[in-house]
Amino acid sequence: MTPTAPASSKSYLGPLLIIGALFFVFGFVTWVNSVLIAFFKQAFNLSTVASNLVAFAFFISYTVMAIPSSAVLRRTGFKNGMSVGLGIMALGTLIFVPAASSVSYPMFLAGLFLIGIGLTVLQTASNPYVTILGPRESAAQRISFMGIANKLAGIASQLIFGNILLSESGNTGTNALDKVVTPYLILTGVLVVLALLVRFSTLPEVSEEQDDVPAEESANAHNHTSIFEFPNLVLGVIALFCYVGAEVIAGDTIINYGMAMGFSNDEAKYFTTYTLYGLLAGYLLGIVAIPRYISQQKALLYGCILALAFTVGALLTDGYASILCISLLGFAIAPVWPAVWPLALNRLGPFTKLGSALLIMAISGGALLPLLHGYLTDHISPRTAYALLLPLFGFILYYAAIGHKKTKW
Repeated sequence: MTPTAPASSKSYLGPLLIIGALFFVFGFVTWVNSVLIAFFKQAFNLSTVASNLVAFAFFISYTVMAIPSSAVLRRTGFKNGMSVGLGIMALGTLIFVPAASSVSYPMFLAGLFLIGIGLTVLQTASNPYVTILGPRESAAQRISFMGIANKLAGIASQLIFGNILLSESGNTGTNALDKVVTPYLILTGVLVVLALLVRFSTLPEVSEEQDDVPAEESANAHNHTSIFEFPNLVLGVIALFCYVGAEVIAGDTIINYGMAMGFSNDEAKYFTTYTLYGLLAGYLLGIVAIPRYISQQKALLYGCILALAFTVGALLTDGYASILCISLLGFAIAPVWPAVWPLALNRLGPFTKLGSALLIMAISGGALLPLLHGYLTDHISPRTAYALLLPLFGFILYYAAIGHKKTKW
């Protein structure tokens, strides 16, 4: 049945702070990929498609591990599962050290895949946690708080790793790979410490057996025999696939796009932070406005319309104006992740956990769609490649306006 929150609001403030710290970790290790894509492209002299394998190796792990991670959490519980996920991530970051010494791009990709495996376990537990720990109607607001932690970490990762890895000199040739050793050893230590802290924290186990939806909705869910009988979930999975792909394209490819247009390393290395500042502003606005002034569904609708407008702007302009339009996509798409989760999980009843796993699998959009964008970049043009975003935002707009309301096919 649908997850519920503890009765007292005081009982979930502490757990939400712990989850917020984990979302900071998510953001740091996820958004550093934009720097790694540009760094490896120069160090290994890669094509755009080959450099985007960084995103592929990282995000494809969500498809591989989403369903198994649910089985892991059933055996370990949410809290211990989070600790296991952090430990797996630490192993992945540690692999960067031998990868640098052996000058092996595939080994770097293996490390990124392992980091993604650990993150999948973490997110499979933590995203439902945020929905469970409080009223459903304010779930998007709580997820927005998590998004702020995520994006602040992303900005920090850009400033730290951008300055370390994307300096004007020493970025070409395999000797440049030595730059990753010290920061990733430090990151490994941080992840190990966090794993131990979570393991011995007072983070409570949450129950998914209670029901906080009307009785008729719960009864309706029990009349279904398959997860695929819920259109709002299936279409939500597709919408989330489109969204994550679009977010990764807007954030992770903008550095290479800037360099392709003639911006220097020292200029282009900050472009992803512009997208992150946009996302941060969007999450802050969501916290203030949702659900007091606007519903999460309307925020999703208007955000998609704005995203389509900025995409057209990026295609019709050049230079810094085009970069700015892509960066502003961060602000436009900020409502998507917080809104799609509760809309997609609505009325799922006993199928909620499986529905959450399918939504986690949709993060693979960040693996596959950037590869297509890279192909378009290499074979058409860096700017025209962003036309790929138009059908992605178009589908999310359909979900916001119509798809989430569907109760049957």
